[in-house]
Amino acid sequence: MTIFHEPKIDCHTHVFDPARFPYDPAIAYKPSGQEIGTAAQLRTVMNTYGVSHSLLVQPNSGYGSDNRCMLDAIARDKDRLKGVAIIAFDASLDDLRALKSQGIVGAAFNPTFHGNDYYKVAEPLIRKLAELDMFMQIQSEHDQLLMYVPWIETIPVKVLIDHLGRPTPSAGLDQPGFKALLQLATTQRVNVKLSGYSKYSQRGYPFEDCWPYVRAVVDAFTLEHCLWASDWPYLRAPERQDYGPLVELVERLFPNFSDRRALFLETPRRLFGFA
Repeated sequence: MTIFHEPKIDCHTHVFDPARFPYDPAIAYKPSGQEIGTAAQLRTVMNTYGVSHSLLVQPNSGYGSDNRCMLDAIARDKDRLKGVAIIAFDASLDDLRALKSQGIVGAAFNPTFHGNDYYKVAEPLIRKLAELDMFMQIQSEHDQLLMYVPWIETIPVKVLIDHLGRPTPSAGLDQPGFKALLQLATTQRVNVKLSGYSKYSQRGYPFEDCWPYVRAVVDAFTLEHCLWASDWPYLRAPERQDYGPLVELVERLFPNFSDRRALFLETPRRLFGFA
């Protein structure tokens, strides 16, 4: 059995379907061409590469807080898809319960898009996520994560960190944001996606300047708190991306089958309740 047939769960994908769900005209960046990825196209990719389930992430580009395209995809494929939504800071517990009933497992925080100041009022939402056993998902870069550390340490919320926290490879393993990420392993509530390398690598595929960060995260968190993701369909990728080489990269980083099974399947299945 090749790595392409090993069972796996992709923990970070997006759906864009402007023909059925038009983009918000007020949002500046509207994905087009090869950046568009409908639910049907995602299903084909999943079937080709042995992906049993996927965690959809609501994109800021194109749709912003309009989660309808993602919710429609989940509703059409409830057994295989769940999602992380963009949720208003003043959402009520009933609002969150309604989203949870539709397959939403958490709320997306994206300071790489909005900046940190935008999220300074987010504490009430974080506390509600904790109350309902939902995830706080953070996509930060450089040292942005530092602002969220006190919340994560004091509020018992489950956390997903996108793309290794998007470190700056040239700054080394001791950069403050990445050191803070590693220290969060002690909470046992923080989980890290090994993904999105093209967003911060300075070398391109196979992103060897990111490998020390992968190893440091796995050493700190263990594979019980690490997840694999493709980031399909590669919005605003600086160079061509394809699904197959990203899957193959996992075999280079994790030559042991049992390690890949934990990363690909066992950890995400436990965290998200996929059958």
